Amino acid sequence: MAAGPPVLLGLRDAAMVGPCRGGGRAPAWATSKLGGSADWVPGVRPGSPCCGVCGRALAHLVQVYCPLEASPFHRVANVFACAQKGCWGAPRSWKVLRSQYLQAEGKETGDDSLKQKQGSNFAAEDWCDEADDWGVCDGAESPARASLQLLGLNEAVSSSLSREVECASQFQQLCLSEATDGFAGEGGNEKYEKSEVKSRDHTFHKFMKRISVCHEQILRYSWGGQPLFITCPPANIDKGIPACSNCGSNRIFEFQLMPALVSMLQSDSDLSVEFGTVIVYTCERSCWPANHQTPLEEFIFVQEDPDQRLFK
Repeated sequence: MAAGPPVLLGLRDAAMVGPCRGGGRAPAWATSKLGGSADWVPGVRPGSPCCGVCGRALAHLVQVYCPLEASPFHRVANVFACAQKGCWGAPRSWKVLRSQYLQAEGKETGDDSLKQKQGSNFAAEDWCDEADDWGVCDGAESPARASLQLLGLNEAVSSSLSREVECASQFQQLCLSEATDGFAGEGGNEKYEKSEVKSRDHTFHKFMKRISVCHEQILRYSWGGQPLFITCPPANIDKGIPACSNCGSNRIFEFQLMPALVSMLQSDSDLSVEFGTVIVYTCERSCWPANHQTPLEEFIFVQEDPDQRLFK
């Protein structure tokens, strides 16, 4: 059985305070971060999304710099949500906007590239420094090393390559054997209800088992891979994912926000938004019309934290 796309984990890095001048740092729009305000790529007008439920302006949760391998575009996704408690679980209170920027060919040299990557003000947290390509690694560097850099573990690991491979494999090859639904009840309805409960519990158990390897993960990225659901999704979820509104192509899974992000947003940005996981699907062609000047909206599927239902 062929292995699927790799899963890359995003962890919070140190805060970036004040202007980031020199040192080859990426510009604000080419840096992944949480909280703060969205940074738009050159040529794209700022988006100001509003909640589809209450009409209030949405708060910025995360910015993900996510260029695709073999693509000439810089590519950024920004996720927004309504901070009003009554809107947290509503699909229309969430938005993800994708913007792209085509760097003119022949306009940059190696030195010019460093100048291009000078930053501006940051009032938020950044993660995965030196991993802006999300795992597209140089030919001379092993995939294991690239994975460890993304996880923020590169500084701490000084052992042999075999240990790096072992550590990376814990994330990329972790699997959980599926249990069968074998509940037997006294009646048909009871059997169905117990099976449904067991299925729901099994999905949550699988979710917790996967993230137990790294509880600090705030984002899982796997272009064209499979999301990790926290509760059992609808049976026809694939049919419920709308096609790209721009080109009509299918949308595929790209990344998801994880529960650890909830407390980090609260402590770092005083932003209260509750969720179990937020799953983002984007255009499989990553289409971008020529001379386009506004972000393209993609599709978000939100699952609540099962524990939150106990307090409603």
